[in-house]
Amino acid sequence: MIDSHCHLADEKFRDDLEPVIARAKEAGLQGALVILEGGNAAEAEQARRVEQLWPAVRTAIGVHPHISHEYAADPEQAAAVVRAALDATPSARAVGEIGLDYHYDFSPREVQQRVFRAQLRLARDRGLPVVIHTREAEDDTLTLIREEGGGEVRGVLHCFTGTAALARAALDLGFFVSLAGIVTFPKAAALRETAKLVPLDRLLTETDSPFLAPVPHRGTRNEPALVAAVVAALAADRRIPAADLAARTTDNYRALFAP
Repeated sequence: MIDSHCHLADEKFRDDLEPVIARAKEAGLQGALVILEGGNAAEAEQARRVEQLWPAVRTAIGVHPHISHEYAADPEQAAAVVRAALDATPSARAVGEIGLDYHYDFSPREVQQRVFRAQLRLARDRGLPVVIHTREAEDDTLTLIREEGGGEVRGVLHCFTGTAALARAALDLGFFVSLAGIVTFPKAAALRETAKLVPLDRLLTETDSPFLAPVPHRGTRNEPALVAAVVAALAADRRIPAADLAARTTDNYRALFAP
């Protein structure tokens, strides 16, 4: 079992990182992909602690759309920061999370797009997969992936909450689709139906911890061990054993991120 997207380098895990990782191992996790913000020295330092405690973890590094405004004057600098972080991080396996967020609009949309483009080009040049964040920006996200990825960039739509059309479009691009704790929420019936459209060989599971704890832990801090609840929910919907789904998603993680 794998948590394909978590934020263990977040300050919310600073004081109890060891027991959090111990619980993940006890839950049967074979590894996790830890998401880092390019240029964030505090996260880079904590990531080194995570790697010491859990050598099986790998990392993805990117500039999130929320902070794209920091690179408004020179969007290419975002890619330069990520490039330097990738070079300094042997565990790095992907560029991300990157993308567009038109829900919060913490950064101007045009700036988000330019920063996203720069990082897609970096991923293409490096031959690395991308971890995509998209919210209320599906059309533009797909357009930029097509334009800058050139059919060469593979990756995953993380914490998927979109429509069946978005899922199909991502699959057509060769992308994976990752589900988080939201699929366990009582009002997520439509998402669970959409999730069934994703072939088992394109499915990933994640926590996005410390956010979005699954039922029955909703409202608490999320952590990698709780990806088991996501696996169980998806397996129940497909009427297959949870162990089978865990094995398939673990294989998918390894195929995408070559850990």
